[in-house]
Amino acid sequence: MAEIAYIGGYTPDTGGTGAGIVLAELDGPHGPARLGETAAPGPSFLAVHPALPLLYAVGEAEQGTVEVFARGTGGTLSPLGRCSSGGSFPCHLAVNPAGTLLAVANYGDGTVSVHGLDDAGLPVDARTFPNREGAHAHQATFGPDGVLYVTDLGADEVRRFTAEGGRVDPHPGGPVRLAPGMGPRHMAWADGHWYVAGELDGTVRAYDADWRETAVVPASAAEGENHPSHLEVHGPFVYVANRGPDTIAVLSRPGLERVAEVPCGGAWPRHFAVAGERMYVANQNSGGVAVLPLEGGIPQEPEEVFATGTPSCVLPAGRAGH
Repeated sequence: MAEIAYIGGYTPDTGGTGAGIVLAELDGPHGPARLGETAAPGPSFLAVHPALPLLYAVGEAEQGTVEVFARGTGGTLSPLGRCSSGGSFPCHLAVNPAGTLLAVANYGDGTVSVHGLDDAGLPVDARTFPNREGAHAHQATFGPDGVLYVTDLGADEVRRFTAEGGRVDPHPGGPVRLAPGMGPRHMAWADGHWYVAGELDGTVRAYDADWRETAVVPASAAEGENHPSHLEVHGPFVYVANRGPDTIAVLSRPGLERVAEVPCGGAWPRHFAVAGERMYVANQNSGGVAVLPLEGGIPQEPEEVFATGTPSCVLPAGRAGH
């Protein structure tokens, strides 16, 4: 049984050099190995169904798409269908824990679309929520309270939607207003706190369950321009990728004290994932996924770099037999 991952990225039709969705073996005898490729238009973000052997991918184009793939033996992918993302340039998607809803953040026009999933995990209907001019929805995530949260980089807010009984509606409390000019991009929940990366002001901020800000720190200690991208909680740490300094910062939680900041192993780290004792960093501009071993939770010098065109997302997907 091999530990596998799917790597999404920009294809030539979306301004990149990627082949589509790359299937990689993470723990081969000689490091990560390419097992196959599946054609897809600009699959910039990926998600798996919580119970069914399915993979979903957004196609980040002006006419955005959502593609559904069946996951076969060894992780191979077979296309099952494609539908509209409900907006332009979708950059993120997420499936709720029950596997009944698929939410998509459309960065281009700021819309949020929520697709119902049937028993086979296929989209059957959708409801699209527009936003005011200048909005840029960037991440969709279902919180532990069952609420759908969507960061809006253009509006400096987190939009909220109730998702009960298969029906999705704007939250009666409205959006959560964050610091002006912050540009919230990615966020994560852990132990009663939300952690949010500000792409535009270069910060990481912590909030309690009532969205009161409890801490704010620079995402990088380096001088110069920084555009934080992905943020993730793992163990006692908050990790954030810094584009510009090209580093991974390690912050303790909940107070966000800086523990370490290390090179990301490439240029323009758009996304990363932790699997086992390693961090895999998708370095978009240098064309590779850097493999950083973790020691006590701290990323170390890269063991190697897995070459792949304009990667934007790394999705570890467990073990699969050949």
